[in-house]
Amino acid sequence: MLGLSGAAGVAVAAAGALGTGPASAAERTWRVTGEDVAPLAHFDDVMKDYMQARGISAGSLAVARNGKLALARGYTWGDDSVATTGETDVFRIASLSKPIAATAAVRLAQEGRLDLDAPLADLVDLSPLPGGTADPRLGGVTVRRALQHLGGWDRDLSGDPLWSTIAISRDMGVDLPLGEEEVVSYVSGAALDHDPGTTYAYSNYGYLLVSRAIAGVVGTSFEDHVVSDVLGAVDIARMRAGRSLSRDQAGEVRYESRHTSTSAVDMSGAQVPYPYGGFNLEIQLGNGGWVASAADLARFCTVYDTPDEAGVLTPESIDTVFAAPETGSGATHYGLGWSVRPTSGGENTWHTGSMPGTYTFLARSNGYTVVALFNRRKEGDDLDWGVIDPNLWDAIGEVGAWPTEDLTPIYF
Repeated sequence: MLGLSGAAGVAVAAAGALGTGPASAAERTWRVTGEDVAPLAHFDDVMKDYMQARGISAGSLAVARNGKLALARGYTWGDDSVATTGETDVFRIASLSKPIAATAAVRLAQEGRLDLDAPLADLVDLSPLPGGTADPRLGGVTVRRALQHLGGWDRDLSGDPLWSTIAISRDMGVDLPLGEEEVVSYVSGAALDHDPGTTYAYSNYGYLLVSRAIAGVVGTSFEDHVVSDVLGAVDIARMRAGRSLSRDQAGEVRYESRHTSTSAVDMSGAQVPYPYGGFNLEIQLGNGGWVASAADLARFCTVYDTPDEAGVLTPESIDTVFAAPETGSGATHYGLGWSVRPTSGGENTWHTGSMPGTYTFLARSNGYTVVALFNRRKEGDDLDWGVIDPNLWDAIGEVGAWPTEDLTPIYF
């Protein structure tokens, strides 16, 4: 199975060693929480080797087979000053949020409440700032195209507005933090980088617009709708919208980064640890702002693994999610919120996520689902962080006889 890059950060305003980093290797010991399932012991080896090589102090793993939760573990590599990671502790999941948004949109389409081919401009106010002119091609940006990253925005050409709020606030002459409406008004006055539907270009901003379209259709907040109609349908209660500042968090792991940045959530101009105010997480719920445990995400995948039991999406809707886009398809393509690779037995589907203090991986294939979450991401090292993908699939191959116990009732 292959992996694709998830949400990427932008260059920091300043960098330096932080006091919140992990202890030295000589001082660290391993602590593992969650039920020890002997036939699945190789997964512990994979997680420990991966974390130790990269200096990761907190990780979480969930493994499911045919919709049944087989393993849920929390991993801590640190001294006594590092809090123990529980198997249900929540992490920022970064771009693993995109399958959540896409599922919410497709469920509404299934109910006849949202047309995936409706122009986003008919569902969201895309009026530019006074004196600005909207690109006439915005009318060609549909919900489906935004979910497939075919909307026409290209962060490699014009930057990612969700990671540029400090610069946007200065340009607009308004105070931080920026709200979603201000970001949308600002971007609506800029030209698209590509004609809609012609070029795949990963776009967090497109997912922000989809989340606002969903909120407009249902008449409540995007968060409330997802919690009640998607997560609640499969008994997920821990998953919620993340917050930028540590004072507004509860039950989350400690995020680590060697970088600092100018605060993006106030006007103090202070230098803060990049994961704690260097970017505005509150405006990124549609594309990367949820927090969840690995077990929560494995449970979410029952929407696709056991659709009749989950009762969220029909098989026809699931086909819509994984269908090839109008352009950019091939051996691997991006469906609605998922990377997809067709196989002889169906398809492999996956997503990764990355933001300061977070690296995440989720994949489904042939009845198996694996989720791994970590409290730091690649920062200047030359290691292959994507190797967690094949290593976890190797662990699946090491299992002789899968356990019959379903751990789901323990956690849900």
